[in-house]
Amino acid sequence: MNQKGRTTIEVGGDGIAVITIINPPVNSLALDVLYSLKESYEQALRRDDVKAIVVTGANGKFSGGFDISAFGKLQGGTVESPKPGFISVEILTDTVEAARKPSVAAIDGLALGGGLEVAMACHARISTPSAQLGLPELQLGILPGFGGTQRLPRLVGLAKSLEMMLTSKPVKGEDAVNLGLVDAVVPSNQLLDTARKWALDILECRKPWVSSLHKTDKIEPLGEAREILKFARVQTRKQAPNLQHPLVVIDVVEEGIVSGPRAGLWKEAEAFQGLLHSDTCKALVNVFFAQRGTTKVPGVTDLGLKPRHIKKVAILGGGLMGSGIATALLLSNYPVILKEVNDKFLQAGLARVKANLQSSVKKGKMSQEKFEKTLSLLTGALDYEGLRDVDMVIEAVIENVSLKQQIFADLEKYCPPHCILASNTSTIDLNLIGEKTKSQDRIVGAHFFSPAHVMPLLEIVRTQKTSPQAIVDLLDVGKKIRKTPVVVGNCTGFAVNRMFFPYTQAALLLVERGTDLFLIDRVITKFGMPMGPFRLCDLVGFGVAIATGGQFVMNFPERTYKSMLIPLMQEDKRAGETTRRGFYVYDDRRKASPDPEIKRYIEKAREMSGVTIDPKMAKLSDKDIIEMIFFPVVNEACRVLAEGIAVKASDLDISAIMGMGFPPYRGGIIFWADTLGSKYICSRLDEWSRMYGDFFKPCSYLAERAAKGAPLSSTKDPAKSRL
Repeated sequence: MNQKGRTTIEVGGDGIAVITIINPPVNSLALDVLYSLKESYEQALRRDDVKAIVVTGANGKFSGGFDISAFGKLQGGTVESPKPGFISVEILTDTVEAARKPSVAAIDGLALGGGLEVAMACHARISTPSAQLGLPELQLGILPGFGGTQRLPRLVGLAKSLEMMLTSKPVKGEDAVNLGLVDAVVPSNQLLDTARKWALDILECRKPWVSSLHKTDKIEPLGEAREILKFARVQTRKQAPNLQHPLVVIDVVEEGIVSGPRAGLWKEAEAFQGLLHSDTCKALVNVFFAQRGTTKVPGVTDLGLKPRHIKKVAILGGGLMGSGIATALLLSNYPVILKEVNDKFLQAGLARVKANLQSSVKKGKMSQEKFEKTLSLLTGALDYEGLRDVDMVIEAVIENVSLKQQIFADLEKYCPPHCILASNTSTIDLNLIGEKTKSQDRIVGAHFFSPAHVMPLLEIVRTQKTSPQAIVDLLDVGKKIRKTPVVVGNCTGFAVNRMFFPYTQAALLLVERGTDLFLIDRVITKFGMPMGPFRLCDLVGFGVAIATGGQFVMNFPERTYKSMLIPLMQEDKRAGETTRRGFYVYDDRRKASPDPEIKRYIEKAREMSGVTIDPKMAKLSDKDIIEMIFFPVVNEACRVLAEGIAVKASDLDISAIMGMGFPPYRGGIIFWADTLGSKYICSRLDEWSRMYGDFFKPCSYLAERAAKGAPLSSTKDPAKSRL
């Protein structure tokens, strides 16, 4: 038997067989673990010295659920799939739940997905107060496939079970007991003893013997149940219009209520098989592994370096970015010094941080006591004297090269020699920033996205001189402040902004040639982006749009589409949402409405560019709009890969999702492109570049891949990295 994934069985003098799930680190339910669970159960049922059973997980974790690494093998057919219903019906229903000896699940740490489904098949559940219980399968594009769609509604009621499954949010043990999901909550050190005693009490009829699949007291009468399901469908269509699998979950739950739990189990088994092979599941599994893979950086994280302990951090600049970064660090208990140039700016910066933390209190995410404690970690400073003992500085001042150079020269004088010197610049070359210092080995980019305490991505930018130790340290800080860190190379715009420079430019090109501006935004939002390119320009402000666009024009002039539309509007004091007028007009509640006045600015911009309306562009299909906006993004992403700015394609997938809001269920920018094929993308870009210029011209990396019919994410024949 594979020594990694298995279950063990130990029978005590009290006649209790303790079956333990062992598959580090989270006791995931690989197929060998499930087969072993069935064997251990059958053994316990055969043995005369076993009166009852307790199921638990090794090392303080019940089970994190089905082994996700098996998905790719099942999808690719490299592992034989168990026959439908083998796990949910044969093992969990007909072996575990139907056993003539009672079983109790002893839950500590995690009982997620398949882990919770195993626990729900037992006749009672005992949990620790902090254990996490939930069915998050929808995050992977599938549905609970081991009976969860049938047992959860019968234990916690229809409305709560749908909420738990559709939002993928787990509940803690202390809340699970009130819901009826667990029968009792006890401290870790009493968990096994309580579960053993409970199992004997069931046997002696002192506690109820409950088969959760046949419970009916929590399920509403059919008419009411149908109303709840109908409401759930309406909400789901509104919140996830492009997704099928949440609706499938609702259908499967309904089948169990209308036709009985056994019929529900079979429909669940069939639906699970179908969803497992869907594009959405493949995309979301790609995201799952890509996100975990961002912390593996060849030549850095494989050198055996240990992250140093960062005890104190200084932030320079208390504007929106600086105060957001300070908030993110404080929330993870880092002491922070916020430095500003004068007292007025400093008080404003400290007030911003305080307001960020207070909003957590208002939302019930933080107690008043925790708020006071967190705020006490923050101090203000007006000079560099207080920075003599910090381990890391993050500069977050305005994008001005000479100012940043002066700051880094000063930091070198005052900060200790081990201190990491990081910049939150979003576009400026780090070599320029550190030009006047002798500390290039500890200069690194720590590019947060706005608002910094909310957005999940952290771009860690390295130069050729940045030491691996500095990167390892920053990766560790990133993880501790709950960000997904992605290590990228140094260039204009780094990975995220560089990839998405062509996004707005493509949209401007289409508009000047006759495509309806507001239609573009609607189509792109329908595709799954949080907002279209023009609504995004309004949100970030035209000042930022022009400054970042200017960097692109300066560095990549041969493939820039220059439009006067935004500068023309800015001349008229239209600068986006902050001025209440941009491409849209905004009311008091910041609600956006399309502005018909935009037409005259478009006409003027068209005149200045010498462009005429192309009748084809005036009646593009949704598909054409999506491709003309996103294929230039894919093209730029290919350049980022070819130049070695990104270590691997999956890092760009995560960067696009977490930095720009690219829909996760499409798997990321390169994954999505590969579903369409490099040949197709290249031929479309070729065609447009002949009609509309070099802006669309496919780069050599894309052209080479297309010629071979190879996927863009392929690591064979990798481009020579310049790092």
